Amino acid sequence: MAYKIKLDIFEGPLDLLLYLVKKDHLNIYDIPIATVTDQYLQYLNLMQLLDLNIAGEFLVMAASLLQIKSKMLLPAEESLSPEEAQDDPRAELVKRLLEYEKLKEIAETLRQRETQQREVFKRPKTEIDKELVGSNKEVYFEASIFDLINAFSAALKDVPKEVFYEVIKDEFTIEEKIHTLLHLLLEVSRVSLSELFKKAKHKIEVIVTFLAILELIRMKEIVVLQGGLFQDIEISRNKNNIIPYDGRS
Repeated sequence: MAYKIKLDIFEGPLDLLLYLVKKDHLNIYDIPIATVTDQYLQYLNLMQLLDLNIAGEFLVMAASLLQIKSKMLLPAEESLSPEEAQDDPRAELVKRLLEYEKLKEIAETLRQRETQQREVFKRPKTEIDKELVGSNKEVYFEASIFDLINAFSAALKDVPKEVFYEVIKDEFTIEEKIHTLLHLLLEVSRVSLSELFKKAKHKIEVIVTFLAILELIRMKEIVVLQGGLFQDIEISRNKNNIIPYDGRS
C-alpha cells in the first residue's frame, strides 16, 4: 500500500484488551483467552491492512496472548504439584489489566475535576456548544481508535465479498474522499460513520473512506463522537481548527 498514516490517537495494547473485554461484557477475572486472542489478532490484522503505524508493543502483546492461549490448551501435567497445577496463565495479564483500568479511572477523574474547575467562571453557551451537545442536551464522548476500527470491521462484513490487495485506486483516492467529507460537513453539522459506510459501493471505497477519516483526525480537521460506549459514531468538524474552505480541491 502506498499511503501510510501515522496517528497520535493510538492507545496501547492494554487499551485494546480492555476495549475487547468491555465490548463483549466479559468477566475480567475469567477472560476467555482464546476468544480475546482471536479478536485481538483480527484488530491487529486490520491495522496492518490499513498500513497504520503499529507500535512494537502491540506485537509483543500478541505474542504474550498466544503464549497464554497455548498454555491453557495444554493438558495439565500429572507430575505437577497441586499448587503448580492451579497456577492460571492469565493471572499476570489480569493483574496488569486491573491496574491499568484503575489508572485510567483515576486519570478520567482528574480530567473531570479539571473540567469542573474551569467551569467555576463559566462562559456563556455558544452556538458551537449547542451544536456539540445537541438540542436535547445530549452528552457526547470522543470515540477511540478501537471504536473506529470496530465500525470499520462491521462495515467490511456488510459489503459484498471480494478479494482486494491495493487500496489506492484511480476511482477512489484518499485525497478525493477528504474533499468529499469536508464538503459534506459544510452542508451538515454531523454525519454518522455507518451512514458513510453504507453509501460505499464496495470494500475498496469503505477502506478509502476510513483512511480519509483517519487522515482528517490526524490533521485535526474533524472529531469523532459517541453518545455512549459502543454506540454509533458521528463525525463533525473540529470547531477549534476550522480553516475557511472554498469548496475547491
